[in-house]
Parts: sequence; C-alpha cells; structure tokens
Amino acid sequence: MTEMLVIIAASLLLAWPLGLYLARVMRGTPMKVDVLFHWIEKPLYRVFGVDPSRSMSWRGYVLAFVLSNVVVAVLTQAVFMTQAWLPLNPDQIPNMRWDTALHTMISFLTNTNQQHYSGQAQLSYLSQMTGITGLQVVTPMMGLALAVATLRALFARAPQAAATGTGDDRQVAVGNYYVDVVRLCVRFLLPLCLVWTLVLTSQGVPSTMTGGPQATPIDASAGMAEQKLPLGPVAAMVAAKQLGANGGGWYGPNSSFPLENPTPLSNALEIVGILLVPMAVIFMIGAFTGRRRFGALVFSCMLGMSLLSTGAMMWSEGHSASAATPLLMEGKEVRFGADGTALWAAVTTQVSNGSVNGMHDSLAPLSGGIAMVNMLVSAIWGGIGCGLQQFIVYLLLGVFLAGLMTGRTPELFGRKLETPQVRLLALLVLLQPITLLVFTAITLAVPGLAGTSNPGFHGISQVFYEYVSAYANNGSGFEGLGDATLWWNLSCSLVLLLGRFPLLIIPLVVAAQLAAKRQAPESAGSLQIETPTFALTLVSVIVILTVLQFMPALVLGPIADHLSLGLH
Repeated sequence: MTEMLVIIAASLLLAWPLGLYLARVMRGTPMKVDVLFHWIEKPLYRVFGVDPSRSMSWRGYVLAFVLSNVVVAVLTQAVFMTQAWLPLNPDQIPNMRWDTALHTMISFLTNTNQQHYSGQAQLSYLSQMTGITGLQVVTPMMGLALAVATLRALFARAPQAAATGTGDDRQVAVGNYYVDVVRLCVRFLLPLCLVWTLVLTSQGVPSTMTGGPQATPIDASAGMAEQKLPLGPVAAMVAAKQLGANGGGWYGPNSSFPLENPTPLSNALEIVGILLVPMAVIFMIGAFTGRRRFGALVFSCMLGMSLLSTGAMMWSEGHSASAATPLLMEGKEVRFGADGTALWAAVTTQVSNGSVNGMHDSLAPLSGGIAMVNMLVSAIWGGIGCGLQQFIVYLLLGVFLAGLMTGRTPELFGRKLETPQVRLLALLVLLQPITLLVFTAITLAVPGLAGTSNPGFHGISQVFYEYVSAYANNGSGFEGLGDATLWWNLSCSLVLLLGRFPLLIIPLVVAAQLAAKRQAPESAGSLQIETPTFALTLVSVIVILTVLQFMPALVLGPIADHLSLGLH
C-alpha cells in the first residue's frame, strides 16, 4: 500500500507543473523556448503545406486526422512486410506475415499496442524504431489533439452562427490539426521521452544499434549450445511506450524482462511514466479552459475511481481468499512480488497503456475482473486524449439524465443538449457492448477459433479480456490464447478500429454542434455540474454503463472462476 501511495503522489507532483506547461503549449502562449522550437516546427509546416495561423472547422480537423492516419498506416504496413530487405536488421529477421503485419500496424496506429508477435524475434531494428516507436510518439499526440479540439469547441465563445441562430457548426473553429500534433510532439512528448530514455539507460536498459552477443547457457541439458541475446535501442522504445500510454514491449515478456526493466528504480519510473501524461492532461484542463472548477471535477472523479480500483486490485491479489494459494505466483516476477504486480496491473488498465510486469493470466480471478472493469470504464485517467473524450461522453450523458430527473431541458454551459447530440452519444454507448459481446460469443461458439489454454470460466475470461483490451485501446492480454491466427488478427483489427476512431471523433462533433447553438446565460436554475453532487451522479452513470451492462460476462468469467477456486 505504501508503494501505491508513493507512486501516485510522485505522479501527481510531476504532472501538475507539466499540465500547466501543456496548457501554455496548446494555447500558443509565448515562451522563452519558442526560438528553439520554431526552428524545428517551421520546416515541418512547410513540408506539410500548412499555414499555422489558419484554424479549421471540425470537418476539416477530422478529415486531416483521418488522412494522416491513412498515410501512416500505408507506410507502416510496407515497413513490416519488407523489413527483411531493409537496413538495420542485424539479426536477419524475416518479413512479417500479412495478417500479423496488418494487426500490428492497426494496433500501434490506434495507440493500443496489442501484440500478437514477439518483438525481439519478429521485428527488425528499423521496424521497432519506425513502425513501433515512431507510432508510439505520434499516435497518442493525435488523440490528444482531438481532445484539445473538443475542449476548444465546448468552451468556445459563441460564434457568428450561434449569435444569429443559424446553428451552423462549420463556423466553429477548433484549431489546426497539424499545428496541434506538431507542437505536442516537438514541445511536449519528445523532450519527455529523451529525459526518460537517458534515465532508463542509466539503469541498464539497452540502448545500442549493434546486434546482440552470443552466450553459452549454463544448463547444458537445455539442448542449446549457444543463445543469442537480443539487444537494440530498447530504452527509447520503453520511454515512449510508457509516457505515450502505449504499452507493448521490445521483448515478448514485456516489462517483466530484466533487460527492459532491470532495477527497482526503473520499475518505479516506468509506473510513474504510465500515469504522468494522462494526469498532466487533466491538470491542463483548468488552465486551458479557464474553468478550474471543471478541471477539479474531472480530476476528483478520476482520482477517486483510481484509488478505489487500485486498492481493490492490491487486496484481491495479495490478501483475498484466492490469493492465498502459492500457485498465483506462477507468471509473476519474484523481485516485484504480488503487490508490485497488482499495482502495475491496476495502473496499466486504468490508463490505456497495456504494458505489464507480470502475466495478467496469472492474476487472481477477481484481479482479472478489476482489470476488465478498468478497461470497460476507459476513463480512470484513460488513454492520452481517449480518456478525456470518454469522460466527456459520460459527462454529456450525466447532464442528459440529470435533466430528465429534474424535468428540465438538459444544458451544458448554457447550450441545450438535444436529439441529434443524444443520438450520437447513444451510438457510442451501444457500440461497446455490441462489439465486445458479439465477437466474444462468436469466438467461443465456433470450435477452434479461441485457442484458449484453459477450458471453462477462465477460458471465457481470456477471450473476453482480449476483445475488451482491444476496444479500450489498452493492449494488455490474459494471454494463454493462440492469438497469432487469421481470426484473432482480423477480428481484433476491426475491434481496434471501432474502439478508437468513433470515440475520438463523435465527442468533437457533439461539442461543435453545441458550440454553434445560442448560449443562454447561466442562472440559479441552471444545472451546476461543478459540484460534489453531480460528481457522484457522474460516477454512478459510469458504473451503470460499464459494470452493470457487462455483469453477465463478468459473472461467467472472473467471478465464476473465483468461486470455483473457492470450492477447491
């Protein structure tokens, strides 16, 4: 418990000034470092053909977002499928199979980093540096750019359309997509990654371009005369995967592997790295929007859910009845122990990160259930950009339900929430259960598709977890699945896309539509959302929309698994 409090406190202390800096970056506030950053940014704007002073409507912003993703997708797919013929491949790694390459590309394009491959064995250094680490820097900043554009629309002053009553959302300026992404990468994430890379390298995480050495195994009975140790620029990838809420790993065992996470300090730094940027985004809200009480509402809801989830995970893993069996240490690093594994598992699923320092398949059944709930909520800090967008969806639904309960037309900041906006929100609410439950049912119903290592309740958990992780843009897995198959690669690819793009785009559309409406002055009769009462209402809405609607799946999976262990 002490480790949990120290990690969260350290993350908060670092995230607060970082969030204030992020707000200044996104507002375009003049800073002393502008001379240096302009020298980097201006050539990029010329390459992209962008006028930095020109703002976009939501349509232009979304179009630029989609086009940039398409270009990055094509280039990344090409690298994965031709890596054997490209440079920086000292270990002679062959080309990726097309379906594995497709799933890997979509997984990293959607900031999910779900891996159906083993990194050190199936990717060259060039693939790791461009298709993996490159996307780990760019894609989270794409998501954060959409969230910032949504905040601009929600808190924008009434445009001409609203003043005249035309309601034309095309007149709502939400910023310039290319400028936002460039500024976020150059001024924010890349400097952070550089600092984290240097510190991790000092702890012994490899940072080299040479091929790995040959070693002679101590145990001759293993049947290997020698073994090649894979190295590479690992530290840079680990820094990007943690700070960018990416997950994945250079090595198959992820951050449980000694070369990827060698010391207690590197372990603490990697956990803090998971929390740092999502927390900083929440601290950014108040300074960026000028409504600090609104930022406090978001922060208090997320912090409360985080502490509850982490405490429950650590109790389940270390102190519940099922945690008493020594068999649960299978799949865990002894140097981290049950509490260290539980803390990481809680944090990595509260954030859409997905990196692990122990096998989630080896967690106590209730711990696995808590991890699933964290991902179903997807707004306990959440992914960079995605978490805030998901929270805004819950916020709008909470406003709508509160309006129904009080017999008033729902309003947010003086703008009415009407049928077109509620339909878009309903689409998002229904998309999650339809996607997850349909794919889980098909996979379990057709013999041979799942490839689970465990029959019964735990096998259900394995399949459901894989799809929940894909939809939540998390990327962690129970494993124990034969997931490098055509079915798993293609079905998860579709789930990855459905969990990423609608969630980023629809809240921006709703915010722009609200911004185009005439704004009524707030009065004593207006719904006050920046209060403890509404915060409790909002958390209740989140529980109803996640835990309760998925209760049958949770009962058939982790809860039944826990009860069956109790019987034995």
